[in-house]
Amino acid sequence: MTRGAGSTLPTSGSSIPDVLASGRRSYSFEFFPPKNAEGEIALWKAIRRLESYHPTFVSITYGAGGGNRGGVIELTKRIAEETTLLPMAHLTCVGHSRAELRQVIGAYADAGVRHVLALRGDPPGGPEQVWERHPDGFDHAVELVEFIRSLGRFDVAVAAFPDKHPGSPDVEFDTQVLAAKADAGASFAITQLFFDPEPYLRLVDRLAATGRALPVIPGIMPITNVSQIKRMASFSGAPIPKRVLDAIEPYAEDPDAVREIGIELASRLCTDLLGAGAPGLHFMTLNRSSATRAIYANVVASDGPAASPAAPSMAATASAPDSSSVGSPAGR
Repeated sequence: MTRGAGSTLPTSGSSIPDVLASGRRSYSFEFFPPKNAEGEIALWKAIRRLESYHPTFVSITYGAGGGNRGGVIELTKRIAEETTLLPMAHLTCVGHSRAELRQVIGAYADAGVRHVLALRGDPPGGPEQVWERHPDGFDHAVELVEFIRSLGRFDVAVAAFPDKHPGSPDVEFDTQVLAAKADAGASFAITQLFFDPEPYLRLVDRLAATGRALPVIPGIMPITNVSQIKRMASFSGAPIPKRVLDAIEPYAEDPDAVREIGIELASRLCTDLLGAGAPGLHFMTLNRSSATRAIYANVVASDGPAASPAAPSMAATASAPDSSSVGSPAGR
């Protein structure tokens, strides 16, 4: 299938940083590689339904421990070749030598993928495990950013943490790490999930105080399941505010009520972030389109120049992702 027209991001000679530099807001969606045939069907339903919104880009997570490299590359290539969407590939340092990373980056380049989200990633088994660098690999995302940029014309994104990274001594250290990523050649950042605007706004202010002009796109994860969001937040180190827990916990056994409350909470957060000057929104879809589309309709469809046509109101379902691959330091 040939690439169609109408994406928010022009496909000839432009890039995500170009969109951000123009002042036009970026709206994007994140997916993860499915684990089975049923999940793949659901994923592609979600992709096709969200494609009609003409997002600036979509991203594909790398999976826990980098163990699904082949599936991630194939999915990213299919999106590049079979849809109108602009894919951004995730890439982690976990378990990879420089030669293996070069091979992955080359595969992306061969498919025309020139945007990469560079992450250190979590050790196999989760972030609580001791990090072990590959003997011929990298210890930090900063090194991976430099490596990717040395291999050709790539626009590299990085992770940012409004709340303290689980392995960081404090938020000031996180800010210095983000500044170092900018110095290494990162073009923009996408945040870990968070629930209040204030930590994001403080992060942006701290980064600006370092003199770096790195756009930071908020990462938004809709709450659709109480136990799932608690697991994700615990894994990532993002605290869930009491007001959010008070709103959702009484309805833990009522999925429809949790979904509606989650949509309302996320819509309010997105509105506050855009009102405060955020350069866009990156939705962590969990391979489901309905909650994301509802939030989009509440917030983005009335946002002026970046508005897109409405999509059908059919919901997509998918098998639950590995919690270590989405919304975690590895996923982000």
